[in-house]
Amino acid sequence: MDILSLLPGFGNSILVIVAFVVALSVIVAIHEYGHYIVGRWSGIHADVFSLGFGPVIWSRYDKRGTKWQLAAIPLGGYVKFKGDANAASGKDGEVMETMPEDELRSTMHGAPLWARTATVAAGPLFNFALSIIVFAVVLMANGRVGDTLIVGELRDLPNVEYSLLEGDKVLAIDGKSVPSLEDGAAYSAFWENMTKENPLPYQVDRDGEVIDVTGPYLNPPIVLSLAPRSAAINAGLEVGDVFTAIDGEPIVAFSQLKEAVETGDGKTLALTVNRGGEVQEFDLTPRRVDEPQDGGGFVTNWRIGIGGGLAFEPATEALGPGPAIASGVRQTGRIIEGSISGLYHMVTGAISSCNLSGPVGIAQTSGAMASQGIESFIWFIAVLSTAIGLLNLFPIPVLDGGHLVFYAYEAVTGRTPSDRVLRVLMTMGLAVILSLMAFGLTNDLFCP
Repeated sequence: MDILSLLPGFGNSILVIVAFVVALSVIVAIHEYGHYIVGRWSGIHADVFSLGFGPVIWSRYDKRGTKWQLAAIPLGGYVKFKGDANAASGKDGEVMETMPEDELRSTMHGAPLWARTATVAAGPLFNFALSIIVFAVVLMANGRVGDTLIVGELRDLPNVEYSLLEGDKVLAIDGKSVPSLEDGAAYSAFWENMTKENPLPYQVDRDGEVIDVTGPYLNPPIVLSLAPRSAAINAGLEVGDVFTAIDGEPIVAFSQLKEAVETGDGKTLALTVNRGGEVQEFDLTPRRVDEPQDGGGFVTNWRIGIGGGLAFEPATEALGPGPAIASGVRQTGRIIEGSISGLYHMVTGAISSCNLSGPVGIAQTSGAMASQGIESFIWFIAVLSTAIGLLNLFPIPVLDGGHLVFYAYEAVTGRTPSDRVLRVLMTMGLAVILSLMAFGLTNDLFCP
């Protein structure tokens, strides 16, 4: 099977590869730097900090004697601490036995338990910190929509003429007052009961004067985002496309498209799309998607993989660092909760195991997000950083979580597992990781 044939619609394969390498390198660098810097603070010396594996293409030594290097295979990285036999932090018994007593404290295996624990835990924690900071910065840059709906940049909607202007404060649409945007239930009811016509009568506050104008249907069937590896991307849809008809029937609302997809039971839809003034036709078959729910669990729905929004960019107000960081923490927590729930439901058979992606799937997603702009790509890096941080905390030997389990055993029993037991467990852990990678790759190649 030609793997490159799995990458349609993401630009050329070079974009996919570059985006994947950049995303992975950033996340790995942050993860390994967490190990390195906390180890240094804890008195543990790092011999090597490597970004990538294999032949070294660049290196230098810092004043502390740590070798910083770039290796030829950019699919990971590692910190090799003093006393380690390999990149997986296995103990170099021969070196440790001949090492002077006063040097043992600076090794990973001779340091106090608290220092080893902090050093190992720092990698995943730095991944979570990266996610929180990225989410917070993006939210601060974009601001948040205030309590009142104010018109920002108007979108280009075909065949709709209206007199709404940027800066208008929307008071009513179609004769109904706009509720507070913070009242989710009232706003949803207002949205659902809106007449599906174009244009609609608006009442706005324009420069302190209340006037009547015309404006577009508030939630038009426009593509504002595309889900990676979705039916929409495979069909060739692009951000900015506006749906004008489904199976020949005109539509003006995103909800009409959503209803046709969800109630069609997977039927192929004939979609008419306006792209920059040019009318195009697409045949698109929805896919079954397992979606996490706020209250826990998953629901399977038919989806085509597009995101919509308002007919205009709502004006935003500045978001301070405190609320932005709090939102970043919540977003990171939701990703962790959703990931754990997803794995549990896959193991129990409640949802398809095809939800687990391998390297090709991650590369596809990297390319898709990069093609949608730098902000989408950075957001994806933050999401992936959380996922990798969580994965490393799993109690599997070779991963950070496995080392933390060994340290917990030492804390309880007062002794470390024997070197022979550690070697066996590490080999078993490596087998588990390789099996998971193979399973994910199989999903990438054969899942629909």
